[in-house]
Amino acid sequence: MIDLLRTFTPRNEIILEEVPAPQKLAAYSFAFTADISNGALGDSEDEVASGRFVILHEPGGQDTWEGDFRCVTFMRADVDSEMQEDPLLPEVGWNWLLDSLNGTGAMYNAPSGTVTRVSSASFGKLSPRNDESEIEIRASWSPVITSPDEMFAHVQAWCNLITEVAGLPPLPEGVSTIASARRRV
Repeated sequence: MIDLLRTFTPRNEIILEEVPAPQKLAAYSFAFTADISNGALGDSEDEVASGRFVILHEPGGQDTWEGDFRCVTFMRADVDSEMQEDPLLPEVGWNWLLDSLNGTGAMYNAPSGTVTRVSSASFGKLSPRNDESEIEIRASWSPVITSPDEMFAHVQAWCNLITEVAGLPPLPEGVSTIASARRRV
């Protein structure tokens, strides 16, 4: 399955990089990170969203997983201060995750997670910096996998989520990006 996952190509605004996966959470694991910069949005090269996606596999599963696999993710993205102050932001963030999974037809069990709003103000010598606001989504779910290629729906859902959180417009159904995805080596 790992070789198959390495063939996944997201939309071209996402930079994927395979990274070492946690070794003690399950018998098998695979991980990669994703970054979206303002350069992908036509501005400077500042990072606007980043995330990590880990796939865990434990033959026989674990008690809380409700399956043999578990997807674990973290992502963060800049948001404007008005959005950060919206009391519904955590619920919206959680619904983005569920909508992303459901939108790709990914079958899953036992979703769980947190959505956090982060706001920071700078003082002293850092006061020239602008105030910053972010959303962080930490989530996990158990993909229902009957064949290895079904994992693509979960990875695609995660990529859709990170582009949603970054504020990229969705691609119309049946349309793919022209340029190839950038990968770090």
